[in-house]
Amino acid sequence: MTTSPATDSLRAARDTLLRLRSDYDDALAEFSWPDVGDTFNFGHDWFDAYARGNDSPGLVIVEDDGSRASYSFGQLSRRSDQVAAMLRDSGVQRGQSVIVMLNNQVELWESMLAIIKIGAVIMPTTTAVGPADLADRVARGDAVAAICNVADAPKFADVAGVGHRFVVGGDAEGWRDYATASDIEDPAVEHPGNSSTDRLLLYFTSGTTSKPKLVEHTHVSYPVGHLSTMYWLGLRPGDVHLNISSPGWAKHAWSNFFAPFLAEAAVLVYNYARFDAVALLGRITDEHVSTFCAPPTVWRMLINADLSGGRPDSLREAIGAGEPLNPEVISQVEKHWGLTIRDGFGQTECTASIANSPGQPVKSGSMGRPLPGVPVVLVDPETGERVDGPGEGELCLDLSGAQGRPLTLMTGYQGDEERNALAMSGGFYHTGDVAERDDDGYITYIGRTDDVFKASDYKVSPFELESVLIEHAAVAEAAIVPAPDAVRLAVPKAYIALAPGYDPTADTAREILAYAREHLPPYLRVRRVEFFELPKTISGKIRRVELRRREDDHADERFGGEFRDEDFGMRGGS
Repeated sequence: MTTSPATDSLRAARDTLLRLRSDYDDALAEFSWPDVGDTFNFGHDWFDAYARGNDSPGLVIVEDDGSRASYSFGQLSRRSDQVAAMLRDSGVQRGQSVIVMLNNQVELWESMLAIIKIGAVIMPTTTAVGPADLADRVARGDAVAAICNVADAPKFADVAGVGHRFVVGGDAEGWRDYATASDIEDPAVEHPGNSSTDRLLLYFTSGTTSKPKLVEHTHVSYPVGHLSTMYWLGLRPGDVHLNISSPGWAKHAWSNFFAPFLAEAAVLVYNYARFDAVALLGRITDEHVSTFCAPPTVWRMLINADLSGGRPDSLREAIGAGEPLNPEVISQVEKHWGLTIRDGFGQTECTASIANSPGQPVKSGSMGRPLPGVPVVLVDPETGERVDGPGEGELCLDLSGAQGRPLTLMTGYQGDEERNALAMSGGFYHTGDVAERDDDGYITYIGRTDDVFKASDYKVSPFELESVLIEHAAVAEAAIVPAPDAVRLAVPKAYIALAPGYDPTADTAREILAYAREHLPPYLRVRRVEFFELPKTISGKIRRVELRRREDDHADERFGGEFRDEDFGMRGGS
């Protein structure tokens, strides 16, 4: 097949990263972002260029009952053409937004490819949203079309503006049956001629500190920018990549779509109703998984299972994503599997920016070094100046580098010029995360700028304390916030969700406080504990902002279920 200059340029850049996958310094020196031209389209110029007529597996979906379905790259190419033709013929036009609210099912991959191919805009949306959130998303994203399962169709009953409706798995009044796309025998879909800088994706953030932000990405920033993510994951052509994440959030597009398809690797999906470590390990073995990415929660559950049987034979890379990894988890997997879990850092607003890349030494607690092509800098929050060499500062991307605005970065937050101005101020994109860099360039996460606080004039990183607490058997989850204190102005307080089998008693609180006292220096000791149902975003992230507000609103009170170190004679120390 004749390829375009855009295809050739992207392939050359990708192959540089594949060739130097274990040579970090050389990759930094040699890699440069490809010039894909003015009209790049991931579906036409990249995916179809290798997918058409390709019988290799592109997507494998395994269900909880063990049943499986496999779709070749060639099948995905043709099926997405049929869906693209259906959308186009129904009136969905280039540049218009389409809500995609599907589970881990083949229609999700077909739809995303199809929307790209007609030059429309994908609005991935979790099936967990209710009608009110849905109406807000439709209005803010100006969506004109929706694709969802029949069970979710009623959520759109009172949602205005969605003129084109496609339903999967049944009939719904006013909706077109998605399955009719398969009746289109000659789904000729021409390149839409979209600009490379046209918007392609609209993602809502999880909203841990405020109302979810609406992030815009282009036909380049995610489809090409995820070369950095591919490099971090260590993907190769022909790999089988398993990523545990839910559709509707950016991480799903990172690791279940763009990164593996850039590498020409197969995506494996395992749909389970309830997590079972033994069953998951069986799927990894049976499906010959080569690269496995999961959030810390899944990794913690795995190490609590029996890993003594050794790692699955095919497994080459272990990756942690979503939140910083606890060092104990890394050491346990290394002990039993001989693999080091490599974590990294990125946001909905950008692709993978910092990571422990394949073949490089991993420092305990560090999330690695800047990835090739990503201009990561630290900035002093007080002065706005760059921090050179070792030091602490806010993680930022340099907007004024030799290549200009980072290719991996969003264009901005839709409908929020004030927030855009703050995020892009001073010549940097501000992530809102604080980190520390050592002499070797390794970067260690400290916390969100909104979450880090001072106690007795010592800076406290909630993540550092939470990492210690969750090593205690009684602690399933923990969130550290500052609690007002007459002597120290603020002290670390732990809101804790208990593991099964433990009760919210004074004895349990004493054990946890004593454990923290033993494993933390005096100036970082947890001083208060409350067993509490942790407030979370729709994506499952803890909203510490609500807990901080709860403390501030009751500064002169003591909560009935709160336990303090002085209750147990532990008040000594800094």
